[in-house]
Amino acid sequence: MSTVRDGVLTRGARGLGALVCLLLALLSALWIIRDLTIAQQAADVGRFWLGETPRPREFTAWATSALDPLLVLGALVAAVAVLRTAVPSAVATGALLSLAAATALLRTPLVWMLGAGWLQGLDSGLTARARLTALAQLALAVALLVVSVRGRRPDGSTARGAHALQRPVTPAYGVVRAVSPGAAPEAPGRPFKGPAVTTAVLLGAAGLAVAGWELHWWARLGGNLYGKGLFGDASVFRALLQPPVHWQALALALSALTAAAAALRRAAWARPAALTAAALLCVHGGVALAFALHTGKLGRFAALPAPARLEVGTAAFVAAAGLTVLIAAARPGVPAAAPEAVLAYGGAPGEARPPHAPPPPSTLPPGW
Repeated sequence: MSTVRDGVLTRGARGLGALVCLLLALLSALWIIRDLTIAQQAADVGRFWLGETPRPREFTAWATSALDPLLVLGALVAAVAVLRTAVPSAVATGALLSLAAATALLRTPLVWMLGAGWLQGLDSGLTARARLTALAQLALAVALLVVSVRGRRPDGSTARGAHALQRPVTPAYGVVRAVSPGAAPEAPGRPFKGPAVTTAVLLGAAGLAVAGWELHWWARLGGNLYGKGLFGDASVFRALLQPPVHWQALALALSALTAAAAALRRAAWARPAALTAAALLCVHGGVALAFALHTGKLGRFAALPAPARLEVGTAAFVAAAGLTVLIAAARPGVPAAAPEAVLAYGGAPGEARPPHAPPPPSTLPPGW
């Protein structure tokens, strides 16, 4: 991630990145609108996202899941962050890279799923359009990666500042403020220590919890059945643009652990990465809790077997951890350091006196 720290995202790269984000949001939004048009009631789409199985008005398949409105919102937020010049370049680049990574993780399995033979019962034109959408979004994710890496210019402010400090200063009387040559300001946008530790601990714990459940299901189901939930199968198919359930969980765990490591290092791109992972955690845990409520598990929580109680408890923890990280990572990071300089007067004729400085003596000391 040295390119994230050591360069400045140009104005053209910011504009192009925002445009790509808007295209990503538009593609997912169009499929949400399509689902709303085939639903018997608009609320049926929301109920389907929360784990219920309402039937559409037509003989067809649902296309979206709870991840799609999240991708739309994330792409819009990234576009706004990139367009705001007040947002540090490292944070803007982190927003683009986080969106690209999330899109790639969630859309990659659709490339082979939507071309599989077990989807032949669906409208071939519909599955072809869905597969084309997945490929287009993957291409846009690659474009975000290219913009983030290639759309930067070297940041020479640090070198210029060091050169200015090493340059001989004109002899002056009454130095008001000087910069220590060893002083090195923190990277703008870097999270403060408290929110960074909170983010790292909660994301790490939630990521390990999700990964632990995946190990449990692999051991319980066996490699063959678990592979169907990982790479896609008719038995686990729910929506055209929804990744397989185990793939989705592993992608979420990977995203959470990566963001936790970045927060632990207090990297400047840790905040957008944490926001992305936290939003995925909230959706994952929230959908699991909604399904538990719909099936009555929450109502009889005390009577459930220990594994079922642990599963519901893990979902509640994941959702709560995601919400807490959203609040912590949304806090502003380290502000950009104001340029420091040596302020003095008396060294050259006509030199301006710094504000609040004492008046110069009428006669300079001997030998000055």
